[in-house]
Amino acid sequence: MTPAARVQTAIELLDAIITAAQAKGAPADRILADWFRSHRFAGSKDRRAIRELVFAAIRACGPLPASGRAAMLRLAQSDPLLPPLFDGSQYGPAALGGGEAVAEGGIAPQWLEDLLATSDIAGLEAEALLERAPLDLRVNTLKARRAALELPVAAVPTDAPHGSRLEPGTPVEQWQQFKDGLIEVQDTGSQIACLAVGAQPGETIIDLCAGGGGKTLALAAAMDNLGRLIASDTDRNRLSRLAPRAERAGATIVETCLLDPTREHEALAEYLGQADAVLVDAPCSGTGTWRRNPEARWRLDRGELDRLVGIQSYLLDLARDLVRPDGRVIYVTCSLLDEEGAGQFDAFLARHADCRALDTHLPLGQARGQGWRLTPRHDGTDGFFIACAERA
Repeated sequence: MTPAARVQTAIELLDAIITAAQAKGAPADRILADWFRSHRFAGSKDRRAIRELVFAAIRACGPLPASGRAAMLRLAQSDPLLPPLFDGSQYGPAALGGGEAVAEGGIAPQWLEDLLATSDIAGLEAEALLERAPLDLRVNTLKARRAALELPVAAVPTDAPHGSRLEPGTPVEQWQQFKDGLIEVQDTGSQIACLAVGAQPGETIIDLCAGGGGKTLALAAAMDNLGRLIASDTDRNRLSRLAPRAERAGATIVETCLLDPTREHEALAEYLGQADAVLVDAPCSGTGTWRRNPEARWRLDRGELDRLVGIQSYLLDLARDLVRPDGRVIYVTCSLLDEEGAGQFDAFLARHADCRALDTHLPLGQARGQGWRLTPRHDGTDGFFIACAERA
């Protein structure tokens, strides 16, 4: 493909991503993967270049662009190599015309940018949300130790006890160490959030929103496969991915529990008042993960944020009912908005006089309210709010 043809292809993919964002459809990664699968003529260099153009254009825009062309023109304002490629050549983008619409820049739609600022995420802190994320690994201590593990390329140890960092795009899933379950892909911030659980061998721990099980597997390793570890979720498809991952990791104590929304108490009845700890890795806006999913900024609106805040509140109350006296509720969101973080946790404590905040001191991050916060700029991780409470 010519450089101009790559630009035009990126524009067309951006159109599809914009449409999907408006309809809450497929994420950008899936749209690109489907296109590459159906266009085998595009070589590896073409695919890499197109992908980089698409995500660079997404990051260059704040609010949702009117079109893929408008998004690419925004990127062209900061990349001098792009404007000459709008030359009207075959398979390339149409020649530039006077007065064409150019997408707005910025960090996010204005209402969301303002909300981040009220949570002290502004300036360089906000700009860091759109940088490219590194690739982090967690060494699975059920099978290996970081100091002794040999990898095909050099990795830099992170502040997580079992974490390592690689260059983005490293083909980890092709490595034998990954296939054998010695390593898992997991952001350092996510690994540190698991430390807040304080999981011990022999405990009964519930991962209330387990999803595909990344944190579940980290907890199983911390428990040394001793005790009970219940991974629950309302999403059957996501939960179904956990069993093969657990088998590969050698995590033998993991039990799964599919939940029916609003009927979670029934499914988890046997654990009410029994769990030593409940991890609430709650659904959230994902503002802390924009480095990986920059188009997520375009999918969030005020109504969706309010809905998520309500779910978080409900799950925290459920977790309180599940823990035993002196049991721990650990609240985690990959959001940097106080509504979903410090404010949400304060409201939980205000509702439950029998719960008190526990001090949270982790290898990275800073205190935020009665919890702890990690940010891409300050800590080099995804953004997280983490807090712990003990039920009296």
